[in-house]
Amino acid sequence: MNHFEEIPHTADWSFRAFGNDLRELFANAAFALFVMQGATSTCATETARTVEVSGIDYESLLVNWLTELLWLQESHWEIYPRCQIDALSPTALRARVFGTPISQIDKIIKAVTYHNLKIEHTENGWEAVMVVDV
Repeated sequence: MNHFEEIPHTADWSFRAFGNDLRELFANAAFALFVMQGATSTCATETARTVEVSGIDYESLLVNWLTELLWLQESHWEIYPRCQIDALSPTALRARVFGTPISQIDKIIKAVTYHNLKIEHTENGWEAVMVVDV
């Protein structure tokens, strides 16, 4: 199963993340965020950070999760290509993200939006459609 696929969008970036379960879906959405930016690191040393977010449903939780990762990226100038979702419910997520210093970034994502946001269970697993502002 692919982690994600980019979806053509006229003004911003859009992607569809995939997962066998919701934890994998949320992890793959985070992975997509950093890959789409073209962010790379030449440092092998990782810094572990704990992330806790809440929301009123899975959709708002996904937006809050990705928004928190963007805030961490800006605050620490790190990318988080790897994460471990420790707990996930419709209203709360707790995870550990593993960051490395950014050595290059092609385009910064400014915000995660609710535009066209959709999470659904399909016969192949879970899918989420996201649009991000660049």
